Amino acid sequence: MSNDISEGGVTRRAVLAGAGATVVVTVAGCEVYNGNPTARPQPTGPITVAKVSEVPVGGGVVTTHGVVVTQPTAGDFRGFSSVCSHQGCTVARVENREIVCECHGSRFHIEDGSVAQGPATSKLRDINVVVNGGDIVRNA
Repeated sequence: MSNDISEGGVTRRAVLAGAGATVVVTVAGCEVYNGNPTARPQPTGPITVAKVSEVPVGGGVVTTHGVVVTQPTAGDFRGFSSVCSHQGCTVARVENREIVCECHGSRFHIEDGSVAQGPATSKLRDINVVVNGGDIVRNA
């Protein structure tokens, strides 16, 4: 029996080729964002991101849909990307009229997403949201 054949009759070369193919397929199936928030896939149609009742006046919520919804004054809803403009972390929460990123301490104003405290130097990206009944809907 040759050193290239295991007891089951499969060559080492065949095993290595199969392992290599598995790695290629696995890597090809993954998307790499490298901290680039614009590389993330975007929805293609309207999507409900929050309920009106979930968003307090003078505050906001970070949704699972990549959107921060704020309500600076009663009935005025604003939408921003939940991706921090500093290094692409997801912002954590809204408190004291600011959107807070815990990664490096950046804070953004709930009125317009502008920087309240760095290290971020640019505002959060605007996302168009509208009220539809009791829902807050993101328009693609």
